[in-house]
Amino acid sequence: MDNRPERGERGRLRVKDVVLLGLLGGLMFAAKIAMAGLPNIEPVSLLVMLYAAVLGRRALYPIYIYVGLEVCVWGLSLWCLNYLYVWLILCLAAWALRKMRTPLGWALLSGTFGLLFGLLCTPVYLAAGGWAFALSWWVSGIPFDIAHGAGNFVLALVLFAPLRRLLEQLTQTF
Repeated sequence: MDNRPERGERGRLRVKDVVLLGLLGGLMFAAKIAMAGLPNIEPVSLLVMLYAAVLGRRALYPIYIYVGLEVCVWGLSLWCLNYLYVWLILCLAAWALRKMRTPLGWALLSGTFGLLFGLLCTPVYLAAGGWAFALSWWVSGIPFDIAHGAGNFVLALVLFAPLRRLLEQLTQTF
């Protein structure tokens, strides 16, 4: 499957590409809000991996639409800086593994990312408040990272393969 987007004149995305990518970004945000009652269990990691595996570099559009929606709803803070790069890290890892077909492999990637999420965010807190602030922030969040990793693992194990087939069909017909 060719991951390159079809483009209209002058290399621009077509209207239907913009619509699909915008809807996928909105879906990511809505799915996270729908699961907000569960502590650190979210579908965003699953969708980032799914979009990267199926859409290639076009995955960046819905990912950063999602980030923009988060900022619009929750406002600016240090976490915004984290979101600019942590989702990109997962996207690049998923893109590199895009040919992998085993749900267990995707579950391990997603679970590991969830476990490391707090650690991946520490550079921003290190720059903002020094070693003590970054370390205390990371250590106090370890229980949440464990829940994040476990939730990511289960969601990816159960949902990645069927959602991948669905998104591949959608992108082929759309």
